[in-house]
This record gives sequence, structure tokens and C-alpha cells, in this order.
Amino acid sequence: MFRNNRFIFSGLTREIICAILLMSTVISLGQQSGKRDAIYSGTPWFDQNGNVVSAHGANIIKEKDTFYLFGEAHTDASNAFTGFNCYSSKDLYNWKFESIALPQQKSGKLGTNRVGERPKVMKCPKTGEFIMFMHADTLTYKDQFVGYAVSKKIKGPYQFKGPLLFQGKPIKKWDMGTFQDTDGSGYILVHGGEIYKLNDDFKSVTEKVNENITSGFESPTMLKKDGLYYFIGSHLTSWEKNDNYYYTSNSLKGPWQSQGLIAPEGTLTWNSQSTFVLPIQGTKDTTYMFMGDRWSFPKQASSATYVWQPLVISGTSISIPEYKDSWEINTITGLTSVADNNDIIIKNTDTQIQYKGNWKETASESRSDEKDASFTVRFAGEQIALYSTVGSENGYAEVVLTNEKGKVIVSAFVDMYSKFSTLTQVFRSPLLKKGNYNLTVSVTGERPNWSDKRKANYGSTGYYISINQIKIKPHKI
Repeated sequence: MFRNNRFIFSGLTREIICAILLMSTVISLGQQSGKRDAIYSGTPWFDQNGNVVSAHGANIIKEKDTFYLFGEAHTDASNAFTGFNCYSSKDLYNWKFESIALPQQKSGKLGTNRVGERPKVMKCPKTGEFIMFMHADTLTYKDQFVGYAVSKKIKGPYQFKGPLLFQGKPIKKWDMGTFQDTDGSGYILVHGGEIYKLNDDFKSVTEKVNENITSGFESPTMLKKDGLYYFIGSHLTSWEKNDNYYYTSNSLKGPWQSQGLIAPEGTLTWNSQSTFVLPIQGTKDTTYMFMGDRWSFPKQASSATYVWQPLVISGTSISIPEYKDSWEINTITGLTSVADNNDIIIKNTDTQIQYKGNWKETASESRSDEKDASFTVRFAGEQIALYSTVGSENGYAEVVLTNEKGKVIVSAFVDMYSKFSTLTQVFRSPLLKKGNYNLTVSVTGERPNWSDKRKANYGSTGYYISINQIKIKPHKI
């Protein structure tokens, strides 16, 4: 998380009501179990039950032929710890909910009204156990430390053991990450760029390998390629996105050389914050996948999404030079490719789109901030996607997909706010059975908006939602 500026959110009562009514942001009654055919960033993802995938601040580890995703579970009512989720996948597209790997504890440091963030799991080479590390804290962020939990099975349940100790004391830092080197040794990365080497059982720290690199430097993330270490971090801007940057070194002990940004300046790391880099090692190549979070306070459960992008690595340079809203990865060969695109495009001015309420229409987009204003498109196809211009005056949209009998297939909230204005995909349905469907998108009259401890305001200044175009993937003949 962005840790130097903590939020104080008023109007929580309404959010609690929304959380109770919409604890599951997705209702699944007919789609192919949330099935996807590519990695789609910045859109809600669905598990085998049609529920939203809730796994932020995450990491992925591979065990045998299966990938396991661990991340934060959230509600829309509070930032309090509710558990860490575990999902599994064979292809990185389709995620099966496995368990709440570490649930809220009955009491103690991960009990009620506590914070648990950024879970990272590594397998200990010596013991064969799976060790989960996390940031634990109070809701006011005054009791921060790196904690750990242990399980003999990758799916859990994990047993929380308390603080990870170095020289008999907890590591009292906020954002943390992990890195496992090619020799199997494990490291804890923390806020500011400090690096700690784990004992051979991964349950304590033997050495502080690297001192603080710079002020700030949240969401510490690391990869290694051809003997060179790349250390990624972000600035401190509360829940707001920013331009993430990185350092390189031939040794974890440094010295570290500043290399600049990992994405074009001003794109705010394509509206995300780093959490992990997954090496996808195949028979022909290794793809390094940047995993970023697109936070959405206060609707972290309903509307926060993921930005997963292949890194371009050349010499000492790593970058995400362009944003891919869809791409494919062959987990056997390790090769990436552009997703097939034979979508039918329906522009915002097309009569197939039926508007209700007051909408401002131009040749490039239609937008409205009138509560309950909506548009509906009727279609037949395998998949439907919504492209919108996200911007600083935009709020939350409600998206409902129904079949011809009016039965809800998918329902979700979509965050159309972005400090960095751009045209992008904001929603894509799971693959659909043959039939006729309606997609309805409505203005909720709500927006991402929060204040920090200094009473500085962040987030959207308006309630607009917009439509630039609809894309429909036809069924294969």
C-alpha cells in the first residue's frame, strides 16, 4: 500500500450497507465458470464460482504444474484484515478459489480490527514447508511489523506465528515483499529498500544484507536475470497510483544504481503499483510478468483490479513501454503473444446502444454523471468488453450482464477514475454460451475519494462514467 499517507474516510455507514448487500460483487448463474482465454488487465476477474478474484498485494508461486496466487481478501466496508486468499491456475488466465489460506484470527496481531497486507509465500528448500510473510498492523498503522505463518501444504491452512525476528526484535516496517534467489535462499524486502536474509528454515532473519536505499520506496519488488538484480519500488501517494521506479545491482548488498522509471512518465505505471514479478520459465524462453495492483478505495473488494504485464528486459533496462489490455502466455514454452482480436466494434453513437437519462455525446465518447443514468446494448456473442475514457472526474459504474430471460450472469462495480486520463478496457465478461444477452451500465453516484492523516484529499472530483466503444467477440463457427 502507499504507506506514508493514511486515509480517513467519512460516510462509512453507506459503504457498510453496500458491503452487506454486495459482499459478493459477482453473481454467477450461467457463464462458463468465469472462463477466460487471455490475461486482461484492469478488469474484474472471476473464479470458478463466478465470484470476483480477491487477491491484492499478491504473489504467485508454482508447485509442480500449478500456479498458486496468494493475496489480500477485502470488503468495501473497512480496511481491516479479513484473511488471505489462495487461488490456483494451470494457465494464469482462469483462477480457482482454493481456500482462505490464513483466516482472521480470533484474537491477537491478526485478529479483529487489525491490518494484514501483502502476503507472500515461499517454499523453504530445507524443510519443504511453505512460509507466508505479511505486513501486520493496527488500523491506525502504529504497530507495524513483518509477520510470518507456516503450512506443510501450499493451500494451507497457515498457522500464524507472529513477528519475524532479527536480533530478537521485529522488523518494524510497512510495505514488504519477498525474493527467492536462484540458490533457493530467501529474502525479505521492506519499505525504503532494506533487504534481510532469512535463516535456512525461513523462520527468522540472519543478516541485514542491504541498508535503506532512499526515502519512500514502497511496494518493494525484485527480480534477477543473468546475474543482475532489479529492485522496483513506488513513491508514497496514499492509495493513488504513481510512476514506479527501479535500481540495479550485481549484488544484493549493493551498491544500487538508479535506473529511472519502469513505464513512460506520467502513465503512473499504467495506473498500478508493483507487488511482485513472476518469472514464467519455459522450454523456449522466460517471461518476467510484472504484477501490479490498481487500488480502488473505498471499494477495494468490488472494484480494485490487477495490472499484469510482460516486462521488456534489455541489459540493465526493464520497462513496460506500452500497455497491453490483453495478451497470452504459453506456460509451457514461456513465450508471449498478442491475443486474437476479431472483435466486432460498436461505437458509442451506434443505435444498438440505448441510453436512458442525460448523456453528453461526442463522436468519441458518451458520458454522464446523473445518478441511475444508464445505457444498454443487446448482443449475441462469446464475450463482451467495455472501453471507456477514464479520468479525474469519473466515479463508479455498475455493470450488469443478463441473458435473454433476464437472469443475471455477471454483476460488478467498475472504477472509471484515473488521475492519468486514457482510453482503456474497464470490463470484459467471461466466455459466454451461445445466446442473446443484455449489458447494462449505470451511474452509481459514488466515486473513489479519500483523505489522509494530514486531511489532504485524494481521488475523483466527480461521478462521471463513460463509454467509447463496445467490443463483442463472436462465437467461433
